[in-house]
Amino acid sequence: MPLDPSLRDRILASVEEGFAAQVDATRDLIRFPSTRGDEQAIQDHVFRLFKDRGLAMDRFGMDEAAIAAHPGGSPFSPAHSEAPIVVGIHRPRDERGRSLILQSHVDVVPPGPADMWTRPPFEPAIEGDWLYGRGGADMKAGHAAMLACLDALRRIGLQPAATVTVQSVVEEESTGNGALMTHLRGYRADAVLIPEPEAERLVRANCGVLWFDVEVRGVPVHVREMGSGQNAIDAAYRVVGALRELETRWNAEKGEHAHFGDEEHPINLIVGRIEGGDWASSVPAWCRLQCRIAIYPGQTAREAAAAIEAVVRDFARSDRFLANNPPRVTFPGFFTEGFVLEPGSEAERVLGEAHRSATGTPLETFITPAYLDSRVYALYDRVPSLCYGPTSKGIHGYDEAVGLASLKRVTGAMALFVAEWCGTETLA
Repeated sequence: MPLDPSLRDRILASVEEGFAAQVDATRDLIRFPSTRGDEQAIQDHVFRLFKDRGLAMDRFGMDEAAIAAHPGGSPFSPAHSEAPIVVGIHRPRDERGRSLILQSHVDVVPPGPADMWTRPPFEPAIEGDWLYGRGGADMKAGHAAMLACLDALRRIGLQPAATVTVQSVVEEESTGNGALMTHLRGYRADAVLIPEPEAERLVRANCGVLWFDVEVRGVPVHVREMGSGQNAIDAAYRVVGALRELETRWNAEKGEHAHFGDEEHPINLIVGRIEGGDWASSVPAWCRLQCRIAIYPGQTAREAAAAIEAVVRDFARSDRFLANNPPRVTFPGFFTEGFVLEPGSEAERVLGEAHRSATGTPLETFITPAYLDSRVYALYDRVPSLCYGPTSKGIHGYDEAVGLASLKRVTGAMALFVAEWCGTETLA
């Protein structure tokens, strides 16, 4: 049943009271340069935060064999993080409400050239309504908000009347294997809330994602004999042209997929990195492209991978040089499927009411072509997987920032959602 208005007001006032401390906690998280493979220190910090709140603790690593055997697992590579996953569990005295998973990730993308940032990326700074720093929006603000909404209840003498599992994962930016590992560990709930920076909206559907490499070999010669060699970098550019045709074709099919028909360009192919050659005055013998492409919900990663391999193979057959030197395609990272949050769930209704109470506006939904860990719980647990969080700017770019007024509103909505979804009981 809906929250009593007086309890609602007390919870929102408690969020307000604790917000300065919440911002400080977010800044502490930003200070950890937790790029892929360097998340151990921040996860130790998170472990202490969870334990200090009396949560039952679990810390574990990735099980590569179990992930490889699961249809939602992405391939491991030498760059795969070995940092642990940290889980804290709140258990009530009397399990009366509905259980919940709150999840955030601590891994962040590299900051890129330092001279593009107005200030050092891992030194958090507040200017006006914005808290700046790499990972502050994506998604350390959401990470701190998970605890802040529980703190808000505790401050007024309450706690959830259901099991709440608070998860801090890695590999969200690269494979999605961290969230999958919590599933394989056996953690389950009646609903999941992931506070990614979604501009105070709820994700209705999101794309799956594939990472793939294309390696092209050339024939190296001295520049004076360039005509007798084969330039691997030039050949790689030709392969990119064929992949762009695949991107165009998939985008033309958007009307066949629910929720995607009105999106201008739902399928994005990115050539994120290119390297090749060994000497400026030699025709390059090799070139490697590192790429990412989105896929529609309902399309399996294996189907999409086969289509990519076919495009590269068919193009190579039509290319005079590549026909005898076919490129090699591998899949070293994301190998994940998209999902649709079906409308009408009770969890969505409760979040909608919480959002309206905290913001004064109805909850909007949208689709995103980005990867989300929500796919694990939607596809494999088949429970409502709610991705909803604050306004941001500059994520994966420079001068990344999260909006503080938005963050406060979202934290209020999260706290109200927890109170209604899980129910409340007085502290022991």
